[in-house]
Amino acid sequence: MTQSPATVVVVEDEPVIAEAVAARLRADGHRVEVAADGLEGVELCRRTRPDLVVLDLMLPGIDGYEVCRRVQAERPVPVLMLTARDDETDVVVGLRVGADDYLTKPFGARELSARVAALLRRAARTPEAGARLRLGEAELDPVTRTANRGGSPVHLTPTEFDLLARLAERPGAVLSREQLLADVWGWRDAGSTTRTVDTHVAAVRRKLGDGVVRTVHGVGYAGGAA
Repeated sequence: MTQSPATVVVVEDEPVIAEAVAARLRADGHRVEVAADGLEGVELCRRTRPDLVVLDLMLPGIDGYEVCRRVQAERPVPVLMLTARDDETDVVVGLRVGADDYLTKPFGARELSARVAALLRRAARTPEAGARLRLGEAELDPVTRTANRGGSPVHLTPTEFDLLARLAERPGAVLSREQLLADVWGWRDAGSTTRTVDTHVAAVRRKLGDGVVRTVHGVGYAGGAA
């Protein structure tokens, strides 16, 4: 499937990794800008308004968590974070501050390309005008990709929005974590990564209230309170 070229900002302080990531993404046809520290990354995102950010967690100056907070506060953008170890705490904190997906170093070039392509595909979806979605007190506008609760705007990351939209599109249906990972993240054979779904559900509940997503123990999640 051919994808339009995207602008990608890579924030990575290890030159070898930064060069390898940038080279792969350029080979995939994307425009790539590279920053070597957190503050430079924030400024580069502000200046270039990228379609996606590849963000290392451990950076000089300000760390990847703070970079993600600042970037998402200014403009929602898909973020693929890079972590040096498969530490659940690192991953959970990164997802909570607005990252959409993660890769554990070392990772393969094909996996990087696949994750980036999946995030860009989701961000490029263009639903029909007027098709507003509701979950509890939350209302989602798929065209503007905005959300509100009781008429008050609520900031959601791209993945948080897509997760809620998927549940709202299937009213009453219970979707397993594996199914949500496939539908929202584009992951197959997810294994232990189902924790990613739980972390995003917790994040949207903090923003929109517990009634927005219902847990069906032993099965998965459904839209709305029980």
